Amino acid sequence: MLEVKNLTKKFNGHPVLQNINFTLKDGKILAIVGPSGAGKTTLLRIISGLETKDSGEILLDGQEYNLGKVGIVFQDFNLFPNLSVLDNITLAPELVLKESKQVAEKNAMELLTKLQMGGHEKQYPYQLSGGQKQRVAIARALAMKPKILCYDEPTSALDPNLRHEVEKMILDLKKSGLTQLVITHDFTFAKNISDQMLKIQPLGEA
Repeated sequence: MLEVKNLTKKFNGHPVLQNINFTLKDGKILAIVGPSGAGKTTLLRIISGLETKDSGEILLDGQEYNLGKVGIVFQDFNLFPNLSVLDNITLAPELVLKESKQVAEKNAMELLTKLQMGGHEKQYPYQLSGGQKQRVAIARALAMKPKILCYDEPTSALDPNLRHEVEKMILDLKKSGLTQLVITHDFTFAKNISDQMLKIQPLGEA
């Protein structure tokens, strides 16, 4: 279970997030919705350890937040253009988790099959559509065995027709017991996928 208590963040003295509180139970999906400038991505970066908080607590299973337990799928996917799909997924497990090449590749192929990307492992990011890149980015995050998977605006870089496909993929991952946190400005999408929603609004300048 993820607990965020009284989370506050300022940039150059201006509050971006103030006293954010929520609880996300295991296996559930939380959608954080709000307009641009509300601090949604900043909140996601703090939860995933890419940004520091000014005050407040982030607890995972009652313990202080532990880096590596939260995976993130970036809005622009951040795939390595010079690496194949398979190498994009296996790089971190081999380097960070110290998995052998054989184990990392076996896990990667299982994830690609699960995400309907079997047969694409030798391709490079430039050969993939936006939806396919997103699936590779999800597989790469899942390969690190996170307790929680976070998405930053998962529908914004995709054709609107793919929204239903993304909804289905997130709900399919939920069936496997994965806890997910989704940042989005798309209220309908959020409503369709989430067990709970947190709405945040931009704060006025201090």
